[in-house]
Amino acid sequence: MTTQTIRFLQHGAVREIGDAPATRTVLQHLREVQQCTGTKEGCAEGDCGACTVVIGELDVHGEVALKAVNACIQFLPTLDGRALFTVEDLRAADGALHPVQQALVDCHGSQCGFCTPGFVMSLWALYENQPTNAGLPTRDEISTALSGNLCRCTGYRPIVDAAQKMFDYPRVPFDHAALKASLQAIRRAGTFEYTAPDARGAAFGSPTFHAPATLADFARLRAAHPNARILAGSTDVGLWVTKQFRDLGDILYIGNVAELKAISRDAQNLTIGAAASLEDAYAALAVDYPELAELWTRFASLPIRNAGTLGGNVANGSPIGDSMPALIALDAQVVLQKADKIRALPLDAFYLGYQKTALDAGEFVAAIRVPRPSTDLRFRTYKISKRYDQDISAVCAAFAVKLTGTRVSGARIAFGGMAATPKRAARAEAALVGEEWSESNVREAMTALDADFQPLTDMRASSAYRSKIARNVLWRFYLETRGDAPLALFDVSAFAFEAQANGALKELP
Repeated sequence: MTTQTIRFLQHGAVREIGDAPATRTVLQHLREVQQCTGTKEGCAEGDCGACTVVIGELDVHGEVALKAVNACIQFLPTLDGRALFTVEDLRAADGALHPVQQALVDCHGSQCGFCTPGFVMSLWALYENQPTNAGLPTRDEISTALSGNLCRCTGYRPIVDAAQKMFDYPRVPFDHAALKASLQAIRRAGTFEYTAPDARGAAFGSPTFHAPATLADFARLRAAHPNARILAGSTDVGLWVTKQFRDLGDILYIGNVAELKAISRDAQNLTIGAAASLEDAYAALAVDYPELAELWTRFASLPIRNAGTLGGNVANGSPIGDSMPALIALDAQVVLQKADKIRALPLDAFYLGYQKTALDAGEFVAAIRVPRPSTDLRFRTYKISKRYDQDISAVCAAFAVKLTGTRVSGARIAFGGMAATPKRAARAEAALVGEEWSESNVREAMTALDADFQPLTDMRASSAYRSKIARNVLWRFYLETRGDAPLALFDVSAFAFEAQANGALKELP
């Protein structure tokens, strides 16, 4: 099916739009066309959360999924076949406030009010996704839900109080079955193609938005349009439009291909489709590798993880992408497809230079294949940044060491933020393999890191700081995995602070 009309559900009705540029954002449409000004623009890059809305869609199992996302970087055609919820949807017909809103009023969770609609929508997504028999969300779950929302004046305590109090009021029902039926009714069976006409009835000259529904159609279109921009969650590409004002040309949207959202396991591998969201991907990874739990929650924010994809993070090739060091350390492979031909590459061979990859023209990332864990593997990741939540890493490190008895039989060490690409520390690995997992040998590997990397200095960190941190996190990894009295994550920090306080250690080696 080809059409020039975007169809989505809003305010209980089907909206049809056929005259908007393909790169118009959902936020622009809400504020400038629909005059739904409750949704605010703060940063236009998915950081502040003032523009938070909730998208309803059918997941790979055909069930309704409600996800908070940033309207400022989502392109309007990505709404096709989905439902859009804004703060205007929450107020009842009789004017009564929704429990989320009432709780914010009662807990004094708003001052200037600019950011409040975004908080409301993030909390509404938490409210609707919290099973009725699961009790109240924990403080960590609330913090995760609000990780993409910045407050500049009220402070977070009353907002967190409201997140707990909103469950005290009579429950407001939400008809998931009706939404599911409505979404099924507007779902397209084939490729959706959108090119907005101008006032004269001709095409704008630019982007055609291709949104295939099957992997076969996606591969065919990619081969036919090798220069088209592949769009996933818009968490990076969206900024090219809102901040850099770039013309994207033709767009090939991956978000409707169910086969590329699939996540599967066998005895050897966890296979994550390129269109699986970061949130779903990390949830699957953390089952096999619970050591990724902290990196999962610190990767951007929940609205970004709801929209962005692991495949997009890998294909982007950013030297500071947080997923790649962990995946490289775990010896992941990237599955590439061109038409009906498929090949697999080790992920550490995929990056050729700064944002340059081994992708051929017409080829695309189809999946990431991660080996299942083994009992002899010791694995950790560490993210160092100025803020705990929603910050770009100065250094992101991942360590995977295989021990045969007390001897290192294999080592994979990878860093982000230390070079033009996510990169392994070959000399440090060589210093460890075949040797005892001991303090002296780890110190040799720490010294070898200086030969592996000559990091740059930028606004996030100096070269010297990055080198020092790289050495220190390797030492921390050893302390947590040594055979004799390994230290827990908290104990490592306590050890450092206690040693410094006693004057016994001026810095970790």
